[in-house]
Amino acid sequence: MMSANPETLKIEMYPDGRLNAKNAAIYTGYSVKTLAMKRCKGDGPRFIKMGYIYYFRADLDAWIDAQGKQTSTAQQLHKRHLNIVTVGEK
Repeated sequence: MMSANPETLKIEMYPDGRLNAKNAAIYTGYSVKTLAMKRCKGDGPRFIKMGYIYYFRADLDAWIDAQGKQTSTAQQLHKRHLNIVTVGEK
């Protein structure tokens, strides 16, 4: 049963629009491990590796839109409750 007041999920994003794997997982509603598996299989969102794995928000949005559907009710609802904070801003 879903609560009447779902919690807001905090996502940290760099000024250039990059999210690390943990924040990309929160943003997409997938786990970090699922995103890693999708990277290996080549069917996940575009990413870059600069010492760490990063995803650009625009690439995540394009990938989500290309999916054409939400895979779960939780994924559909969670995006409404995202608080995106740019790293380095006060």
